[in-house]
Amino acid sequence: MSGPTGIDALLERVRAGYRRIAPDEAYDAAEAGTALLVDIRYAALREQDGVIPGALVIERNELEWRLDPLGSHRVPEATDHNVRVVVVCDEGYASSLAAESLHRLGLHRATDLIGGFQAWRTAGLPVAARDQ
Repeated sequence: MSGPTGIDALLERVRAGYRRIAPDEAYDAAEAGTALLVDIRYAALREQDGVIPGALVIERNELEWRLDPLGSHRVPEATDHNVRVVVVCDEGYASSLAAESLHRLGLHRATDLIGGFQAWRTAGLPVAARDQ
């Protein structure tokens, strides 16, 4: 049995398991209909900073239940295990752990947005004032 793992080492290990994507690539994939953007930020951050138009809002504590294609509480967008999900958190940390959790459910194309919502906004990509 190995010793404790710090969060930095855990993030490094988790991120080595898939390819993360940059805001411009996520935008293009969402526009092309080849990726589902999922915003896991809590309501106060969405209210404060805005939302990505067209992104599905699923707070982190519900993510696996809503995106499991085999689950009874899934959203209509969770059609199968081949859906390309791009998880978006505020700065790109919690989304990495969330993407790894989705991989464990069999969503092998799940990834996360490098830099999160803040990088999306800094890149000048569309942001709406509040939940839509």
